[in-house]
Amino acid sequence: MSISTVCVLMLICLSACVHHDKKQVTDAVENRAAMPVLDARDVITLISDSGITRYRILADSWQIYDKATPPYWEFPAGIYLENFNQDLSIGAYLEADYAYYDESTQIWRLDGNVRSLNQVGEKFETPQLFWSQKDERIYSDSMITITRETSIIQGIGFESNQEMTKYTIRKPTGIFPIKDE
Repeated sequence: MSISTVCVLMLICLSACVHHDKKQVTDAVENRAAMPVLDARDVITLISDSGITRYRILADSWQIYDKATPPYWEFPAGIYLENFNQDLSIGAYLEADYAYYDESTQIWRLDGNVRSLNQVGEKFETPQLFWSQKDERIYSDSMITITRETSIIQGIGFESNQEMTKYTIRKPTGIFPIKDE
């Protein structure tokens, strides 16, 4: 193969690569709503209030779609949120395999192995959970299991305050200890 043939082949390959990149850029500009403005990996975020660290968020992937209708955040590889007590120990946590936040309604949707621990030590497990930040309310129509120190409560659906300390369980079942008198 001559040097001129090699040069021609390299030019063809390079022009094909440039053309491909140009097409990707054009597609992204034409469909801006489908392109995240933020695509962060291995995220660790601390949130403070009055100079005191209150929350820590961990996520393998966090994407923000600001031009979508409605604008949303997505955590396709899951999310883990910790709430710290005054002494900076973990007082509560919430985790899920997938999370979606709708900016316009201020509603979080958590899917897949949703697990939570509230400030009084009760563990919640459900396949799906919704959190309305605007209404300060957490709810689900899915199966819920709440493990307390002395009982396990199950039901289909529940509603709670956002601290998950005052809640109502729909269609409850469970095992409750009865004191002999």
